[in-house]
Amino acid sequence: MIEMVIEQRRRSLGGGLEVGRVLPFAKRRMVGPFIFFDHMGPLDVAAGADRSLDVRPHPHIGLSTVTYLFSGEIMHRDSVGSEQAIRPREVNWMTAGSGITHSERFEKARASGDHLHGIQAWVALPTADEETAPSFSHHAGADLPHWNDGGVAGHLIAGSAYGLTAAARTHSPLFYAHLDMEPGATAEVPVGHPERALYVATGAVEVDGARYDAGKMLVLGADVSALRAVERSAVMLLGGEPVGERYLYWNFVSSSHDRLAQAAEDWKAGRMKLPDADDQEFIPLPDAPLPTPAKA
Repeated sequence: MIEMVIEQRRRSLGGGLEVGRVLPFAKRRMVGPFIFFDHMGPLDVAAGADRSLDVRPHPHIGLSTVTYLFSGEIMHRDSVGSEQAIRPREVNWMTAGSGITHSERFEKARASGDHLHGIQAWVALPTADEETAPSFSHHAGADLPHWNDGGVAGHLIAGSAYGLTAAARTHSPLFYAHLDMEPGATAEVPVGHPERALYVATGAVEVDGARYDAGKMLVLGADVSALRAVERSAVMLLGGEPVGERYLYWNFVSSSHDRLAQAAEDWKAGRMKLPDADDQEFIPLPDAPLPTPAKA
């Protein structure tokens, strides 16, 4: 049974960069610990593009960000000293914990042009780990187990599934995988997790006899165990153990509304360190005062 179908909503991040916002959704704020899910692009960028395309330094607390690209390149810099380009089929895993700032620059695109396409997700940290020390790790190659079977090329991004475990350190039980599927190929959906979903990034799939096209996330019931590609498709599978309700405001996630307010005040007052290698500009706090946010 499909519990819910969530269709991406197009959002402009400025500079011509559009995303398809999937999570949070009004009727389904989280899937397991996944609290945010954006489909970036696809977007062709010509050489010499304006710097307004970049995502300037901004803060996070209480979560891990997971960046994964199908194509293109993004340069990441953060306040713990990381400076790392991410390329297709690699993972940038940044744990904000008590607080981190970072930027995402499209430097390759400006220099020579690029085709940008990928997913950025946020994973909420368990309550006991919300104030953990911030950290960053980059993963490629053997860190991200892959397999080929019956027209399915699988790539495990994070967590454990299909008898495999990815290298990024997670703080709660979860799985996150990318499947490239040939037309007519079938794939298993990992079981044993209380909450699961799949997102059709490209192509179209069939689940329980119904077709679902690109741009849709299917929140899966416990009985769903497989999907079939109707055409060549890229599918993201995700889920895990819920971590409890969370407040969400701007780039901040917390189990405490007061902690969100403190983070907003810290950013506004300049108390959060900017990346050493990218400290000349930043995204200001939204003009509106901190609202009473809906708990996710």
